Parts: sequence; C-alpha cells; structure tokens
Amino acid sequence: MTATGSSYDVVQEKAEALASGLPALLVAAERLAATVSLGVHGRRRAGMGETFWQFRRYQPHDAASAIDWRQSARSQHLFVREREWEAAEAVWFWRDSSASMEFCSRWATTAKIERASLLLLALAALLARGGEKIALLGEHAEPSLGRAALRRIAFGLAHLKADALPPQSTIRRHAQLVWFSDFLAPIDDIARLMQRFTAAGVAGHMVHIVDPAEEDFPYVGRTRFEGPQHHGSQILGRAETIRPAYQARFAAHGAAIADLARKEGWTYLRHRTDRPAQMALIALYAHIGGDLISMKGT
Repeated sequence: MTATGSSYDVVQEKAEALASGLPALLVAAERLAATVSLGVHGRRRAGMGETFWQFRRYQPHDAASAIDWRQSARSQHLFVREREWEAAEAVWFWRDSSASMEFCSRWATTAKIERASLLLLALAALLARGGEKIALLGEHAEPSLGRAALRRIAFGLAHLKADALPPQSTIRRHAQLVWFSDFLAPIDDIARLMQRFTAAGVAGHMVHIVDPAEEDFPYVGRTRFEGPQHHGSQILGRAETIRPAYQARFAAHGAAIADLARKEGWTYLRHRTDRPAQMALIALYAHIGGDLISMKGT
C-alpha cells in the first residue's frame, strides 16, 4: 500500500468513527440546548418587521415619521417606536479540525474538538429553534432552517478536513460567523482571515477552546511531551521549572487573540474544557444577540 493510500485510510477511519457517534452527539447537543433555554423565539433586534419591540429616545438621524407622538406626549422627550427584525439572518459555523484540537489531558473531561462540536451543535439547535438560517463553512449547502439544517451541520462536522483555519468562502453581508478553535495557528494567518471576513461585512464570534493543562501546566518532574501526529517529542527533567515562562507565553498568546477580536469588532469567548458547557453556551448565545435566557437544571 502506498503512503498516499495509507493516509487516506486513516482519514476515512476517523471520519467513520466520528460519523458513528453523530446520533449521540446530536442528542447531547439538543439536551444541552434544552437545559439552557426553553421556548427560544428568535433573536430580537430592530428592523423593518411589524412586531413591536420597544420604545427608545429619538436620535437626530431618525425620520420624523418614526416618532411615536402618543408615547412622547407622556414625557419631556421624543420617542421612536422600534419594530423587531423578522427576516432571519444566516449564521455560519466553523470548527477547527487540526490535530491540536484532539488533545485531552487527564485534568479535562473531554477533548477540545469534542467540546467544540458539542457547543457548536447546541448553539445551532438554539438558533434553529429561533428560526435562524444556519450552515457550516466548508460545505456546499446554503444556510437553511430547521432540524434538517442541524443534521446537515452534524454530518459535515464528521467529514471536515483537518484544517485549523476556515476556508475563504464567500459569505453574504450581515451574516455571522462563529469560529471554534484553540487558535494555535499562526496569528498572522488568523488576523488576515478575520480582516477578510470583516471587510465582507461579516460579524464574527471567536470561541477559544482551552484544555486546563495547556493553561495551568501542572506537570512535575521528568515529563515527556509529544507533539501532535509526527511533530516529535521532548523530555524535560523537571517540568515545573519552566512553568512560569510557559504560563506567561500562553497567556500572552490568548491576549493577542482577544486583542485581534477587539480590533475587528468581533466577540471573544474563552472556554476551558474542565468547565460546564452550559455557561459557555449562555454567554455565546448572548454574544450573538439572544434574548435573556432562562436556565433550567444548571
């Protein structure tokens, strides 16, 4: 068997293993979505719909016809009657599938790629319930509604190529991109992609997945560190001696990723795999513009 054939078989085996776990993953994701929010009715935002949302103070750029004179007569200020946007926007997802995402230390409850997949599908389930169009980058399918779209995303996750960075796909303006990764790819490459998406009018959300051992570096004594796949290994006689320098470097890298998000106007959420998934999902859904979420059973 050639090296190329062998590599293909390994990829195929991984894809089949992931696909075999899809039903359980979907069940877990939908259960997580249910514990976080029951009866989600969509993300409320101002727009051209017919459903009343709220009153707000009049601004100089508002048209005079937008003023609600009855409400304004009750106060010393002018008020505008805002309506809820009823047209669904597309929300795209990307999950880093590189080798580093498969890392799971003994201090974690799950591998980074498994937690990212769970959060992605749970968020997709919440948005699908709210009438949002959802899709996975790297697939040819356009954003669509309902459980069929959720299942398509789940299937796509099992067959994503082992890429750290999302493809340079064309996404329509005003769409949103939710990017799950450990962001260990070269920071310049990450920055260029973010700038390209921002220039195209896409709103971005970064979900930084971290294993506790990556941040805490709890290793003591003689320790062997192995790189992903064929990246070699290194043995340290006293691993604890490099802990302060390592932690400082890891923290600086995370701060640089967060700073990129701030500069591009994206949201940034950092999540450790030893922490409850519910809290991360709540924060992430709020970033995307959800209503106040009621929790049950968390």
